[in-house]
Amino acid sequence: MDRVDLNCDLGESFGAYTIGCDELVIPLVSSANVACGFHASDPVVMEKTVVMAAGAGIGVGAHPGFPDLMGFGRRNMVITPAEARAYTLYQLGALSGFCRAKGIALQHVKPHGALYNMAGKDYALARGICEAIKDFDPSLIVLALSGGELLRCARDMGLRAASEVFADRGYEEDGSLVNRKKEGAMITDENVAIERVVRMIREKTVTAVTGKDIPIEADSVCVHGDGPKALAFVEKIRAALTQQGIEIRPLGEIV
Repeated sequence: MDRVDLNCDLGESFGAYTIGCDELVIPLVSSANVACGFHASDPVVMEKTVVMAAGAGIGVGAHPGFPDLMGFGRRNMVITPAEARAYTLYQLGALSGFCRAKGIALQHVKPHGALYNMAGKDYALARGICEAIKDFDPSLIVLALSGGELLRCARDMGLRAASEVFADRGYEEDGSLVNRKKEGAMITDENVAIERVVRMIREKTVTAVTGKDIPIEADSVCVHGDGPKALAFVEKIRAALTQQGIEIRPLGEIV
């Protein structure tokens, strides 16, 4: 039987600002990427999200990003690999404090937004992130873009690595995600997204924005929980995968 992890970026509310519907999405996924306070979240939200994820029995991962609350971590920043290492280590320490207090083990690390995309193309930047993870806890799983430099670097360094695909994002021919400012960046039709996800899992292939089929590896499928139809989107994808006989399991049981 095919198995896959279903992950979602969560805990991205901040102070008086609410993003997403975490309490409704958490029971539908198998792994949570919890924001660590740089691109989103705050200490209260981080603790609440960890508690909710633990209560649902799903895997908890750190979701470190650029220190960019105003831009939600989606704006590129010029940083050195050493800075990437320090930023990642700092955020791992923050989230792990809440996990430790609640008796929960961190499962994985998935960079956020621009940091994720840049590390997918820049091996040196990816190495800075991976060094932080390895120094902090070498048992952590690195969740990274299928075919990207971060995934390659994690494997080169002997870290556990999981290949991630996106249910609602378009792909370029090189396997990178289509820039959000470009046409074809987002897949808004749930049925199209479901067909793509099943094909990525079963056939290890996805159709790029150019129309060309490219190879892809799906250990984990990311579903976004902050869109206007997020809840319905996650519900439909989970139901479709189950109907197709694809078992949904936490990332730690996949790799």
